[in-house]
Amino acid sequence: MKKRHGHSIYVQSAGVMNDLEIDGFAIAVCAEIGVELSRHRTRSFDEMRDLGDDLEQFDLIVALTAASRRVARELARHAHVEVEYWPVMDPTGVGETREQKLRSYRQTREQIAERLERRFG
Repeated sequence: MKKRHGHSIYVQSAGVMNDLEIDGFAIAVCAEIGVELSRHRTRSFDEMRDLGDDLEQFDLIVALTAASRRVARELARHAHVEVEYWPVMDPTGVGETREQKLRSYRQTREQIAERLERRFG
């Protein structure tokens, strides 16, 4: 999103948990399109709030998993923010070889890119 729209749209990445390492395959396939993830870290919704990001300042939460959709909907009950669910393939267990795994991650990357294009142009 930041690569496509720069600072014209305020974006914050968050998830249900914040203690996960960024997956090396995700880093690799994003690097292929010029998106740097190696210094990115995951944040939970609670951590965002603790760091001063109030959900009321956002217009939209995009959930990519059923678990994040449940949490986002619960949080959105108390904030006037829209929640959209974009189910994408979870590539983490797909493929045996490195190339098969990368292909799976690329597919997920492209699913997200297509949704971004449809939603935000």
